[in-house]
Amino acid sequence: MDQAYHQYTKADHHMWRQLFERQMKILPSIASSAYLDGIQKVGFVAGHIPNFETETNPLLSALTGWEVYVVPGLIPHKEFYSHLFARQFPASSWLRKPEQIDYLEEPDMFHDTFGHVPLLSNQAFCDFILHLSAVALRFIDNEEVLQRISRLYWYTVEFGLIHEQDTLKIYGGGIISSAGESIYCLGNQVRKIDFDLELVLNTPYHIDRYQDYYFVIQSYDQLYDSVTGLEEALGAFAKH
Repeated sequence: MDQAYHQYTKADHHMWRQLFERQMKILPSIASSAYLDGIQKVGFVAGHIPNFETETNPLLSALTGWEVYVVPGLIPHKEFYSHLFARQFPASSWLRKPEQIDYLEEPDMFHDTFGHVPLLSNQAFCDFILHLSAVALRFIDNEEVLQRISRLYWYTVEFGLIHEQDTLKIYGGGIISSAGESIYCLGNQVRKIDFDLELVLNTPYHIDRYQDYYFVIQSYDQLYDSVTGLEEALGAFAKH
């Protein structure tokens, strides 16, 4: 699919600006330094929606060899992980409407792009996603295993926290793109758990409200290293 950049309206660009500026008022003090550096590296600005073909992908490709790949919305597991394995991050091209500014059921381009793409400038994080997708494709016909892999993706790529210089920071795109959850996840009312692969694989998640738990990594290298034990950890479920 093509982004069809010329079809974005003034209202779309205004919505991007609203969302971008709202998040950038709070993220500099609470987001991972790798994410904040990535904002600059991939050229995201408030003034306009990023153009994948002429702006984002040339920069991203030069940094880590990845690119943004336009999809119509949520796609099947096999297609999703196949794109990741090809270093293509699936992203919607449509943007939410004003009445959806605080909540929408299906991820839009702001979530997919602003939330995830800056961290694709970090090599260790990209390597984690690449190896995770390779394992997923090996088990693509086993729903039980895919459910466990989805939990790992959910609690890291979407809703992960990281310790940086003894301070808790956000790196998960689902949090970073949400004004409410960016604040909520760091509050004392919610439990933070040190990242443990087996525990993550056995912890269900929900999609219709803020999370009950957030898992905390110490570094992106730790995240990448966790994949080395993933296939073995999934072995018991693969027998079902």
